[in-house]
Amino acid sequence: MPRETAAVIMAAGKSTRMVTEMPKVLHEICGRPMLAYVIDACRAAGIKRIVCVVGYRKDEVINAFGREPDITFVEQKEQKGTGHAVMVCREALASFDGDLVIIAGDMPLLRHETLELLTKTHQAQNSAVTLATAVLDDPTGYGRIVRDSYGNLEGIVEESDCSPEQKKIKEVNPSYYCFNKKLLFEALEQVRPDNAKGEFYLTDALHILIRAGHRAVAITAVAAEDAMGINSRLDLALVGRVMQNRIQRNLMMNGVTIVDPENTWIDVRAEIGQDTVIHPFTYIHGRVRIGRHCSIGPFAYLRDGTVLADDVVVGVFTELKNSTLGTGTRARHLSYIGDAEIGERVNVGAGTLFANFDGERIHRSQVGHDTYIGNGSIIVAPIQVGQNKQIPHGTVVKNDSNGSAQNCSKQGGAS
Repeated sequence: MPRETAAVIMAAGKSTRMVTEMPKVLHEICGRPMLAYVIDACRAAGIKRIVCVVGYRKDEVINAFGREPDITFVEQKEQKGTGHAVMVCREALASFDGDLVIIAGDMPLLRHETLELLTKTHQAQNSAVTLATAVLDDPTGYGRIVRDSYGNLEGIVEESDCSPEQKKIKEVNPSYYCFNKKLLFEALEQVRPDNAKGEFYLTDALHILIRAGHRAVAITAVAAEDAMGINSRLDLALVGRVMQNRIQRNLMMNGVTIVDPENTWIDVRAEIGQDTVIHPFTYIHGRVRIGRHCSIGPFAYLRDGTVLADDVVVGVFTELKNSTLGTGTRARHLSYIGDAEIGERVNVGAGTLFANFDGERIHRSQVGHDTYIGNGSIIVAPIQVGQNKQIPHGTVVKNDSNGSAQNCSKQGGAS
């Protein structure tokens, strides 16, 4: 029977190279905090118990993920190394007896398939520790994987300690670990901070287990791009580009046409239906749902909460926010639609503005089926426009004292 597996995610660091006040793991990649991707990968790999090690501005991380019942947060008050980060989890894992996946929270490109292979290999080999390694054309900055003449794992040598020959090794340690929990904590008791930083290193525990004769396995299972962690704003952008490529590839494999992927940005939370076409310079941010056979862009901006039914056209320089457009509706040119519920087969003329903000509060608009809104119109919320209405070009529409839609001259604003 497979043993139970838990995960320890290290998310305590500040990251001075990011030059940021917020916790590094809360920086977004394609619309979600990078830590969310790591958590999702663990869950998708069948891991049901997650311990997240927090430290710098811990309350912000806990507030972002604290409602999730499978996550336990443990504070690392002093950041004294990767081994120390695991050591502070001892109490939280006291009742757990199984295997521990240990991964960094700043590696959003982690794939659940890699974790599955890592844990299955670990149990099949009955290892004390199993690593998933990567082979890089440029291994600079990574610890090198050292094997004996039979290919068995001998250890990890940090780059600063590598000999000239070891620096030529291209197999590296991207920090994907699976340990036998009991043996790991026994080894951690022997780790000493005998290094320049005065820190407790997790890799030292690995070497202690190897010297004690326990089985250690390294499988080359991490794609080069998946080994990318984030230590700077440049890394953030590079990883974001890789993630965006994955998002768009998945959409295209499922029947969505993206005319110019390099000039399109789509949030990882967006859902887009088959045979929809996304034209260049479209930006889709947040939880957006787009139906089938739609046409979006060019230069369209769809914001969080937008829902498009099938056969909807959102055209050039049109922005939608928290709005619903029914089947067959057209908003082709230069319009802002915010906090609106628009029915089926509605024409939103060029330059139409839904004025949803009165300076203090945001209000909603409703437009019935088969309504024609002429060019340059302003729909002032809160308002309900019935079905089969004709709104002339350049009309400002708002509710009168009886709650009926009427023309007027007062204009609202957009939010």
